[in-house]
Amino acid sequence: MTETNETAELQPEVTTTHDHEHHDHAHDHHDHEHTHQHAPALNPELTREIDVEVGADEVSKSFKSVVKKYQKLARIPGFRAGKVPETLVRSKFAKEIRQEVLESLVSERFRKAIDEQQLRPVSEPQLLDLQLFDGQPLKFKAAFEVAPEIDVAGYDNVSVTKPEAALTDEEYSAELARVLDGHATVEPVEEDRPLVDGDWAEIQFRGEVKDLAQTVTADGVQSVSNTEPITGENVLIEIGGKNTLAAFNEALRGAKPAQELKFEVEYPADFGERRLAGQTVSYDVTVKGIKYKSFPERDAEFAKQLGNYESWEEFENKLREHASDRKKSALESAAKDKMLGEFIEKFQFPVPEAFVQQQIEARLDRGLRALAQQGMKVEDMRKLDFQQLRASQRDLAVNEVKVSMILDRIAEVEGVTLSEEDLERELLLLSIQSREPLETLRDRLSNDGGLDRIREQMRREKTGSVLYEKLAS
Repeated sequence: MTETNETAELQPEVTTTHDHEHHDHAHDHHDHEHTHQHAPALNPELTREIDVEVGADEVSKSFKSVVKKYQKLARIPGFRAGKVPETLVRSKFAKEIRQEVLESLVSERFRKAIDEQQLRPVSEPQLLDLQLFDGQPLKFKAAFEVAPEIDVAGYDNVSVTKPEAALTDEEYSAELARVLDGHATVEPVEEDRPLVDGDWAEIQFRGEVKDLAQTVTADGVQSVSNTEPITGENVLIEIGGKNTLAAFNEALRGAKPAQELKFEVEYPADFGERRLAGQTVSYDVTVKGIKYKSFPERDAEFAKQLGNYESWEEFENKLREHASDRKKSALESAAKDKMLGEFIEKFQFPVPEAFVQQQIEARLDRGLRALAQQGMKVEDMRKLDFQQLRASQRDLAVNEVKVSMILDRIAEVEGVTLSEEDLERELLLLSIQSREPLETLRDRLSNDGGLDRIREQMRREKTGSVLYEKLAS
């Protein structure tokens, strides 16, 4: 619980997590020192308040009991164990005594009050106007959020288009080409001849982005901006290759080693590299040599190098199968996301701020772990603007919480359950990923609530799959 005037520091009555990536629970959080709000805002639509009162006699009784315990346990120089005067104990341990009295009186009375009123808090209660003094009645208000009522009527009327997931011949050829390219050797062409389609040109280049904005000075026309040049050394380009820009094909086709070329390339607006999209670049290119790629024979020997395959045909079959599965998984994942997005639009309800803040923290932790894996130092992380980072995560976090709550409600309607066998398989996978013994992992997750979070998330994922199969056409 949280006091608005003075923090009571009691444990939350209910802890609920809507973290969508439950695999994270197998890892430690980074110490990125982003601070939590002292008293998080509550969603007014879901906020409830209860009044609690404890009589003066019971307050005094609780103080007396806690003081006696401290008298027995206190170790103060100059006094024998168990013989420390009550007045000294009360002054020296005033904060600790008050804390224990709060825990014994407030938590018990709060639980009793919410049971009587049949309320189910989903946020840490905030204590309002709490005054606690020995010999005086204890009165306070507790404010907290409750779960919203979620009406999912009509969820089974949402239309979902099942994507065409069959692997095309072109996609398979591209997949095979990637495998073969990874095992190709590049050899120089010794004969003196120009570049032709199928060759690989080894080039050195420098490209200057042409500025749209220019200004006239006494020295002539000058560019306004200072875009860094694009450079490359010993770069291989396939002449006539389908991934080679037409301008490079046209300029390099027929060129010979040591030849220097100048030409411009107009990049399309949808070009994959953002800084070049829609730009015109003036290139200086030097042809350094002609290369050819040599590929291994597609036979059983090469198949065995690629894995536990007895023949080239077996390898191709498995490659096609894996590529098909990846494509199907990616397309179905996108279709499921679209379905969930329609649920968000269809079902409107207030979201507990406690859940939103938990999800923002989860997203922030994942982002910081990614930065750490990319090499960012802890001291640099501490310089980040966490207030701005949290704000940027809010909209996504709200939608993720909504999806979780909708799936939980639909799971109840559909009767979706998770088997212990499914949970055990997930724990085994986490154990392998984290290199933590299975039993140790299970015990840790059981103690810190992680097991329940994993179980919740797996049930949501299963519900999403059940709905997709039911609604997709």
